[in-house]
Amino acid sequence: MAAEVIVDPTNHFRGRSEHSLDGKGRLNIPTRFREVLRLQYDDRLMVTPWNKCLKVYPVQQWEKMELQLLEHLQDQPDMKKMIRYMIGGVVECPLDKQGRILLPPKLREEGGITKEVVITGVMTYFEILDKETWEADNKPSTADFDSFEISLLKAGLL
Repeated sequence: MAAEVIVDPTNHFRGRSEHSLDGKGRLNIPTRFREVLRLQYDDRLMVTPWNKCLKVYPVQQWEKMELQLLEHLQDQPDMKKMIRYMIGGVVECPLDKQGRILLPPKLREEGGITKEVVITGVMTYFEILDKETWEADNKPSTADFDSFEISLLKAGLL
């Protein structure tokens, strides 16, 4: 049984930044994300394609998620396709000494990644999105913010 990773809420992946892949497909990971890895995890990252992006997990978080996915597989057979896609498509991409990861061509293709990307923190993992995809699909509109506000009010957060 794997040791449980205790997540310190002060050490989460937060924020968003824009970066460019170099000619070899290497991507600089933001310093603040490397600091989270240094303080809480290690330099091993698991990268999996997911609906127009790549999801990047510290290996300890990925292993925890794998176990949870397999546990749910027994109860929800319709998840087999998703689990095969995620686990079958994952690639270990360790940080190099310059704080970069190499994204293999197949992974970039499946995630729709070209050269210009947006890296966005999602607490226990982060996502890499093609910049054009981010602009088209994820940049909130005024109507989105109206909806966000209603949701936050209902949750008692505003």
